Amino acid sequence: MNFEDYQAHDALALAGLIRGGAVSRDEVKAAATAAVERLNPSLNAVIETFDDEPTADDGVFAGVPFLVKDLVLHRRGGLVEMGSRFARGLRTPGDTFLMERFRAAGLVAIGRTNTPEFGHGCTTEPVANGPTRNPWNPAHMAGGSSGGSAAAVAAGMVPIAHGNDGAGSLRNPAACCGVFALKPSRGRITLGPDSGDALFGMGCEGVLSRSVRDSAAALDAVAGPAAGDPYVIAPPHAPYRQEVDRDPPPLRIAVTTDAWSGAPVGEESRAATWQAARLCEALGHHVEEARPAFDYAEYRRANIDAWAAGMVSWVDGLAAINGRVPGDDNLEAATLAIYRHGKALSAGELLAVPAVMNRISRAVGDFFETYDLLLTPVTATPAAPLGTYDQNAPGITPERWFDHKGSFTPFLALFNLTGQPAMSVPLCQSADGLPLGVQFAAGFGREDLLFRLAGQLERALPWASRRPPLRP
Repeated sequence: MNFEDYQAHDALALAGLIRGGAVSRDEVKAAATAAVERLNPSLNAVIETFDDEPTADDGVFAGVPFLVKDLVLHRRGGLVEMGSRFARGLRTPGDTFLMERFRAAGLVAIGRTNTPEFGHGCTTEPVANGPTRNPWNPAHMAGGSSGGSAAAVAAGMVPIAHGNDGAGSLRNPAACCGVFALKPSRGRITLGPDSGDALFGMGCEGVLSRSVRDSAAALDAVAGPAAGDPYVIAPPHAPYRQEVDRDPPPLRIAVTTDAWSGAPVGEESRAATWQAARLCEALGHHVEEARPAFDYAEYRRANIDAWAAGMVSWVDGLAAINGRVPGDDNLEAATLAIYRHGKALSAGELLAVPAVMNRISRAVGDFFETYDLLLTPVTATPAAPLGTYDQNAPGITPERWFDHKGSFTPFLALFNLTGQPAMSVPLCQSADGLPLGVQFAAGFGREDLLFRLAGQLERALPWASRRPPLRP
């Protein structure tokens, strides 16, 4: 199987070829390994390859090559260094439940992808591993924090890869690299056994893929609670894979291109969003300009404090394991600043975070009683040149970093705070040929609506034929 044959198929199609005997698992894996070897030196998306993963005999993706992000998800005995010098050499004693479910679905992990330090950035440019480059233009960023996975999928190293999302970390890199990603509802995928509600419930797991149906089938395979989870959300009425093939009913879609923060949004991102709005109207949906209202100052403070508390937990937990002392020789400037902010938080300030989250979730929830979906840009501009968002810039403060990185993705973190599902759909491109994604968010638990609309949009304006110029 050569690169062109391998890249022409999504994950479900590759699994079908393997099941039908048209190609062997070893041939598919060899094609993926060759693609990584040839493409990765130009992109730095994959920071480690491995050949010790078991091969499942069944599962919807049996035999399909896969990559895991170097954050949260982990394999028994494998390295998980979180993009940080502070975690260098960390090996985990067991699998996360999600890793077990990916294996049961038949996915074969062949490597680990790059991430910014502790996932705390809108671009993947860690000091520990160097920058991941965008396959469409290697001088530009691939987004973050799942930038390594997004770049690898876009370039054709694998058809599907793991990622996670605490403030837009699936949707941002998907938009930058021109692939599809859906952030599921809070509680849809277990975070066990390591966590119940990561980042006060803002963190969640998922995948990036080139086709909508691959993401839907992956969520079908891994969704559901595990023993000890803090709560269980309602299961879907039908498999998500089936929803992709079903057109949605006429939907009430709100659209806005004005950021909650007031940060400027570029004309190309605005134009892409309105292009998507017109396409939705042509498909029979009702679209009108509207946006949820909430207290942005409260939202900003809750995000900063939640991430600061999470950083303290990570850094102090690692320090207890490896004996390292956090400092500017092993942590990047933004990480160290927010860690120190977290150490100074009072109990009252920490308890204010879930109270603010509740108030904002109620307000935004009311908005989705009127509208089925909200359409926004994913990023304020196309992918920026490398170095634009420097997580190691001297003198940075938690507030300054939040505003700086948030100016690139001003529409995303709200739906981590509320726990609602949201997706990035790669419908458009900039004048310079860089991908531009649009975001659709739905009410809590309504991934079915998102997958139905995503399938409809994919059929109406296919993106599979758009490939970055990079070739092995």
